[in-house]
Amino acid sequence: MHTVVNIQQAEAWNGWEGSAWADNAPRYDAMMGGFNQPLLDGAAISETGTVLDIGCGTGQLTLLAARRAARAHAVGVDISEPMLARARADAAEQGIANARFEQADAEVHPFEENGFDVVVSRGGVMFFSDPAAAFANIARALRPGGRLVFIVPQAGSPESDYAKATAALAPLMRRPSPAARGMGSLSDPDRIRQVLSQAGLTEVNTDPVQAPMDYGRDATEAADFVLSQGPVRYNLQDVDHATVTRVRRELQATIAAYETSDGVHIRGSVWLVSAIRP
Repeated sequence: MHTVVNIQQAEAWNGWEGSAWADNAPRYDAMMGGFNQPLLDGAAISETGTVLDIGCGTGQLTLLAARRAARAHAVGVDISEPMLARARADAAEQGIANARFEQADAEVHPFEENGFDVVVSRGGVMFFSDPAAAFANIARALRPGGRLVFIVPQAGSPESDYAKATAALAPLMRRPSPAARGMGSLSDPDRIRQVLSQAGLTEVNTDPVQAPMDYGRDATEAADFVLSQGPVRYNLQDVDHATVTRVRRELQATIAAYETSDGVHIRGSVWLVSAIRP
């Protein structure tokens, strides 16, 4: 890996949180998969379009992009080696030869200038230590007229489906886990437009998108999945067993309201952001 400036995130995503995500990649991909279609539709990837996926994680979006860019290639970059190892294994298993994965800090990585037609990201761009500098670096990787498209979470609300489904956890979630720091950095559309404009990007659009997020086959599996996630594990690590048992039971009860014939679906809300390199 080249120079790393976002040392805190590099340590977090190459530690237990990155490994946990990689080990449970199918569950996380199912959770986030409802946003793939609107993101890829916004990216409008052509068969000959080169694609860069920022913060690609375990690579699901990169591989979907590579299928669309059938006569070109897609490159996924991430700071987490455990997640990239999973991405490479999945690419090999699926026989997708026009995708490759590189460990890199996208904030400063020396991307080929004008090297990509499209840059996408399924949330990875929210973790930069210096967003304006990072997006300026990414913009240089786009050809003139190239498109940047990404999603980031909207600001949390006590009225959201997720807040209602996981209300039992709220009193215990006192601080973000190491890997979760920065998750809300781009939750304000005005902030998004400011950062992208500072990076020299134009035609910035922020559109609200909602999609069902798949948390498991039933309330029991969904509650266990929520409790296994890095930010939750981090906050529960010193909580006594009796309290955790109670919270699990309460989670199962509230999550049951979101059970469907196809599993537990909890609605999520993101900003779908697009911009152009002039």
